[in-house]
Amino acid sequence: MIVLPSIPHPDFAIDLATLSLISVLLLLSFLSLCLIFYFKFKTHNSYYLQSFNALWTVRFLLVFFIILWSLTEALRLPFFRKHYIYPFFEDLTLGQQASLCKLHLVLSLGLLEPGFLVTLLFLLLVSIKKRTPRGSWAFLFLLATCLPLSSLQFLFVFFQSSRSEFPCWFRRSSVIVRDGSHSRIVLCSSPFLSISLFGAFAAVYGLYFLFSCWSVVSLVINKKLRVRTYTLAFTVLITVTLQVLFLVLSLFWEPGELTFGVVEFIEFLSTFTCAAVGQGILVIIPIVDSLAVGGDCCRWYPIITQTKTEEESKEESV
Repeated sequence: MIVLPSIPHPDFAIDLATLSLISVLLLLSFLSLCLIFYFKFKTHNSYYLQSFNALWTVRFLLVFFIILWSLTEALRLPFFRKHYIYPFFEDLTLGQQASLCKLHLVLSLGLLEPGFLVTLLFLLLVSIKKRTPRGSWAFLFLLATCLPLSSLQFLFVFFQSSRSEFPCWFRRSSVIVRDGSHSRIVLCSSPFLSISLFGAFAAVYGLYFLFSCWSVVSLVINKKLRVRTYTLAFTVLITVTLQVLFLVLSLFWEPGELTFGVVEFIEFLSTFTCAAVGQGILVIIPIVDSLAVGGDCCRWYPIITQTKTEEESKEESV
């Protein structure tokens, strides 16, 4: 039996589309996990494939961040919370419901999304290294980047003063509206402080990611692999920029309005596209190609880039 929502906006179509995309991303992530563990088992006794599979923990971490981000995105949907969370926690007050929105905000913009973006960057950087680093370097890379960001997001969201000369949208993470049954429900929103902090991270990340892609492209000798790198770079830079743009645009409308729901959906769609393409190019396609060619991939790395040797560089210069 399908339960139709009785909330004002975003309406059922937007919520249904978001939940459908979340389901697609979870299925894609499940496929990625199956390939990662299958390839790990397959290469256990293979000398040629060990170098490529050395970073299987980093690929697992990338997929794990995307799965958690997908699940937390469901928390902000009023339809999902009202019909699949609140019935099991009937004693939740409006303040506790607002805390769920704050938790989603900190996890999404402070930890999970920056986490999978940084993991993407790490996999891209090691693709041009002569020696594959240990997976522990990825964890240090993540801690150094995400820990300060998530800590600041936590302070901005949970420990902000209720009295301020700034407008409410500057610090507001949720609003209370009435649904179709005239009961009150909490809708999530993104405050300007959190958006500004994530925007600063996105700006620095975008520049560094662009520089890293340029370094990879300059070493790639295979046209097919170069197209993959261009596709990854274009997707990540465009989607992250669009996400920040629509996060800012969401400040111009009140949660509960149809326009706010549409803007929020486009913002979600940007991150969804980035996560799906990142998994495809850095996890699924490399593993499938490696399984197809077997031992010939002993010199291939996380993005399956073939770099120029010194002799080839000299021949090109001549």
